[in-house]
Amino acid sequence: MHGNICRWGILSTAAIAKKNWDSIRNSGNGQVVAVASRSAEKAQAFIAACQASAPVSHTVDAVGSYDDLLARSDIDAVYIPLPTGLRTDWVVKAANAGKHVMVEKPCGVTVDDVQRMIDACNANNVQFMDGVMYMHSKRMAEMRRVLDDGSSVGTIRRITSQFSFCAPEDWVQSNIRTGSDLEPAGCLGDLGWYTIRFILFAMNYQMPTEVRGRILHSVCRDGSGQAVPMEFQGELQFEGGASASFYNSFRTNHQQLGHISGDKGYLQVNDFVLPFLGNTSSFEVANHNFVEDGCRFTMEQHSRQVGVAEYSNNAADAQETQLFRKFSELVLSGTRDPFWPKVSLKTQAILDAALRSANHEGRAETVPMFND
Repeated sequence: MHGNICRWGILSTAAIAKKNWDSIRNSGNGQVVAVASRSAEKAQAFIAACQASAPVSHTVDAVGSYDDLLARSDIDAVYIPLPTGLRTDWVVKAANAGKHVMVEKPCGVTVDDVQRMIDACNANNVQFMDGVMYMHSKRMAEMRRVLDDGSSVGTIRRITSQFSFCAPEDWVQSNIRTGSDLEPAGCLGDLGWYTIRFILFAMNYQMPTEVRGRILHSVCRDGSGQAVPMEFQGELQFEGGASASFYNSFRTNHQQLGHISGDKGYLQVNDFVLPFLGNTSSFEVANHNFVEDGCRFTMEQHSRQVGVAEYSNNAADAQETQLFRKFSELVLSGTRDPFWPKVSLKTQAILDAALRSANHEGRAETVPMFND
């Protein structure tokens, strides 16, 4: 640490790292010190593009290898958006170098990968966290309050979540997310991490007793050793009778829906991953009522919008900024929060089980309970 500033290094010049360059810039307690790529020229091109869009006043170093960045003494934390197939080794290396680690999702190819990462971070007394931005939105705290108030939704019976976008054919044939070497879970890994996490959040991080999955569509493009899911659906069962489903696709247009149904009402959010452009994030709560009066059968609409003041992106209070601010606070305080590695492990375990099920004709799979 340098004063009250967490000094960041970025391993990779992935597109999402540009968004998070700005997140760190807006955090107030973080600063990008260096960016590493496989060549210094590529790292410098990334820095130049970021400076043109979201400039910082200090010099950011371009580093020609990931190892060289990890060896630096002026880096406190690293953000790792490398492809999933490469993440485990570099997270472990970063932890062993004494760097706190934020890693993109899905964290690993398997739950064993994630456990290796967490074990390395624990051994070196550094924080581990995944990069799910919406977890740090003020809206999530408000949703938790509504779910827990006992009257707005009541006892949860059913949860559904969907995250999808329709990828053009040239993207399908070239993007790493459709190649089994680097992203073997395809849309389930890239998008399912969010929908599974939403279900976990709704259930207050209770693990399901049963998981089933089905690949609705897959692709095996040139250069990919195996087919990867392009469209996936999953089903979860929980102790107590609640159930959940999730749907992810690279084949249907932009949707990011979450619906939580209870015995008293429901909560619905239409943009739970990336809030729609604006300065308020919101969700709907409904407690409709059916009235039978002689020959009159009436469905009364009773719904309300709940909103919180929060910019959707590229602002000091946006969820991605809150993600990096929170992480930097942990680093600066010297306090590790065990919640974040635990929830990553839970998410990966459910994702793995869903994929195992899909590869075995939808058979029921169980997951570890991960006692808290």
